[in-house]
Amino acid sequence: MSAPSPSSGWDAEGFRSSVQGALDAFLDDQTERLEPLGADAARLLTEARAIVSGGKRFRAAFCNWGYRAVREPVDEAALVRACAALELLHASALVHDDYMDASDTRRGRPATHRTFEAEHRAAGWRGNPEQYGASAAILLGDLLLAWSDEMLRRCGLPAEDVTRALHLFDLCRSEVIAGQFLDVSVQARGRADVDTAMTVLRFKSAKYSIQRPLHIGAALAGADDATMAVLGGFGLPLGEAFQLRDDLLGVFGDPQVTGKPAGDDLVEGKRTVLVALALDAAGRDDAALLDASLGTALSTGDVDRLREVIDTSGAHAQVEEVIGALADRALTTLDGAVIDEVARGVLRELAAAATQRVV
Repeated sequence: MSAPSPSSGWDAEGFRSSVQGALDAFLDDQTERLEPLGADAARLLTEARAIVSGGKRFRAAFCNWGYRAVREPVDEAALVRACAALELLHASALVHDDYMDASDTRRGRPATHRTFEAEHRAAGWRGNPEQYGASAAILLGDLLLAWSDEMLRRCGLPAEDVTRALHLFDLCRSEVIAGQFLDVSVQARGRADVDTAMTVLRFKSAKYSIQRPLHIGAALAGADDATMAVLGGFGLPLGEAFQLRDDLLGVFGDPQVTGKPAGDDLVEGKRTVLVALALDAAGRDDAALLDASLGTALSTGDVDRLREVIDTSGAHAQVEEVIGALADRALTTLDGAVIDEVARGVLRELAAAATQRVV
């Protein structure tokens, strides 16, 4: 998402600032509520603030424009709070995901479990610093997940609209958690064909990143079944393209831009669609090297060699083609939707931002 677009006039930066303000205000309330617990609760809140600061706010934006595709909001602040609830869900997923992937960093700073592990070690406390960090990350992720529900329920929009949206929010959370477990299981088995990798992608990311935020926003606006269906038909392929772009960045992204180490997905052993395609298409020796290297400590030279394997297999180019085809399918569906014209224009811009990004 870029600065205000000359075509739509949408102030994207202003929207992100509004979402951040809503999150900050919500965490201010939680800080006051948890103040009797003392300094340890304050440390947890400090980390929560760090986790929810910044970011692209795609989920909030798609929720916002899912609503505006149907009608204009009467209460702008209440809609922003509802959209911000999706960013708390996202923050919860990031905290848990970083621990499960044993990631050291997130957006250029230590991951939550590493932050608390380092605090334990520096203080010279008893027990295992790594276990303490893991416990803190699990609890903070759980707390953010609970807060996401609370923030949506208390957003201030009419109760009947919120109740309709909560049904989809429940579904969204179930999908992303089950999708995450499928991803963990695929990595543990050390194998995944393209269809399995696509299933992981769809439920772990595509639905909760774009399709469900659109659905939740539209439900808050009282959308009918036909509108919900067409927004879903736009959101799912776009969400798949979004995650495929993320998979490319996880292998080929610039660490100075992504805030993650070079080839991070390879080091973590992720069996993505990109990797599955490369394993199918690469020569026997190259495929064996890629398969054996996934999930191991890799030098910069090792990462470069595996990138070469993926490139020469044709998987890199194939994923780029699929991203383009999925984006085209999404936009064709959007063009046929009976929705607000300004919303249609902004959704097209968001689609481009989601699929053409470098971070």
